[in-house]
Amino acid sequence: MNATVSTTIFAVFMVGTVGLGLLAVRRRTGGGIAEWSVGGRSLGAVFIWVLMAGESYTSFSYLGAAGWGYNYGAPVLYVVAYMSCGYAVGYVVGPMLWSYARRHDLVGITDILAHRFGRPWIGALTAVLATVFLLPYIQLQITGMGVVVSTISYGAISLNWGYFIAFAVTTGFVVVSGLRGSAWVSVLKDVLVIGTLGFLAVYVPLHYFDGYGPLLDRLVAQKAEWLTLPGHGGDGAGGSGLGTAWFVTTSLLNALTVVIFPTTVAGYLGARNADALRRNAIWLPAYNVLLFIPMLLGMAALFVVPGLTGAGSNLALFRLVVDSLPAWAVGIIGVAAALSSIVPMAVFMLVIGTMWGRSVLSLVPRWRARQKGAAQVVVVVAGAGALVLTYAAPNTLVRLSLISYEGMAQLLPMVLLGLVWRRLTPAGGLSGLAVGVGTVCALVFTGHDPVWGVNAGIVALAANLVVALVVTFATKADADQRPDADVLARDSLDSRESLASLDARDSLASLDARDSVDSVDPLDSSHGIGVTPASSDGAPRSAASAD
Repeated sequence: MNATVSTTIFAVFMVGTVGLGLLAVRRRTGGGIAEWSVGGRSLGAVFIWVLMAGESYTSFSYLGAAGWGYNYGAPVLYVVAYMSCGYAVGYVVGPMLWSYARRHDLVGITDILAHRFGRPWIGALTAVLATVFLLPYIQLQITGMGVVVSTISYGAISLNWGYFIAFAVTTGFVVVSGLRGSAWVSVLKDVLVIGTLGFLAVYVPLHYFDGYGPLLDRLVAQKAEWLTLPGHGGDGAGGSGLGTAWFVTTSLLNALTVVIFPTTVAGYLGARNADALRRNAIWLPAYNVLLFIPMLLGMAALFVVPGLTGAGSNLALFRLVVDSLPAWAVGIIGVAAALSSIVPMAVFMLVIGTMWGRSVLSLVPRWRARQKGAAQVVVVVAGAGALVLTYAAPNTLVRLSLISYEGMAQLLPMVLLGLVWRRLTPAGGLSGLAVGVGTVCALVFTGHDPVWGVNAGIVALAANLVVALVVTFATKADADQRPDADVLARDSLDSRESLASLDARDSLASLDARDSVDSVDPLDSSHGIGVTPASSDGAPRSAASAD
């Protein structure tokens, strides 16, 4: 009976999720890849807030955060630290990337790099590299949702069916509705997440411990090791090894990386204006308060369900839920956790599709004028690939996930330094990137992360930056003849006037684009390089885009 009730509630919400995603585009037809991938650059502050919160608050928040709290304790707080610091960095970087992409009609991080360095193949190379680092996240969200579905159905739905449901529901709306559909589903997800975690924050301590006072007293008296760095086990054998140096370097690296992560950039570029991103950067840290709940309840589970080991520790929070709540409540909490997998998975798939449709397949003549269609095909292929590997070789992508964030961090010099410093050459940026990625792989796969107590990714990033600078100064300056205003990013506050005039021209340019798209070289237009003459402020005179 319990399984029937919880599963029915879950099924109703999943059908509603697909319907909500499709409803988001009921009045929007066509629009090209910009409408599909970045919501037509028209999302306001509220939609941007729920979308970007949805990307950061994943199934890790219900499973991994509770599991880390259960296993180690204090080290899991690095998530709150890096996200909060990352939002502060994003207050500056987000509007800068938004204005740069808007001026040049770009729709993703690979687009930005291809335009900055004037070489489409750099965008294609970046797309391939970023896909390697993003696919593990899709697989992990599929795995997380599978675990949630199987658990809340009291075992009635197997893990394998849970994996398939995750893939089917996400693909069902993201292919059609794109980023706008993800934003709409994020609204439902955020309502459920805030409601269910707020409830659990009150219910679990009262139900199991008669309040927070007795719970915290027991933690201090019996589990004090969990409340300080490096957490349970210390630095010794079997310990976390995640001490103060690791905490600081990981928080710093991730705070810088999160602002150029392809999914974050997709959120930036979907904004209606730069002010929406600034307000978003101010509001988002408030969402981090929710992260303390699964972390704390994971430690509370130490007294209720002791002895969980390995992957089983990730179910610490759900063991409390399933063992103490009625089936209908379990179903609703399970829906919130499932949507915490679906929303980020949708954005990951969307970004991979956009990168390939825009920067890789557009290099093939037959796909140049069909970027949106190509991107939608890639979304299905990427999701299906991650699903197949989840069944056939689950450890393959899980192992790659060890280097995902640290590997993505190696794009920092090319993106942030390249957009503000004209002297950085393609040879310098790519040499640093190769050294950084190679160093990360070498350190992680030989078991040296942390290395000397610090995050391996930041060691690789330091080597990356040094090599990029040395090679840049050892080679001739790039022969790119474009003016600085067309190559470098400007403070969006200084570019408001030019963007306002661009808005006025967009409506007329879009009409002209429909008639003249066949006459434009799609390969050039896919990267915004040399398509249209620039105005005196560096803004393009046309916003036509191929799709």
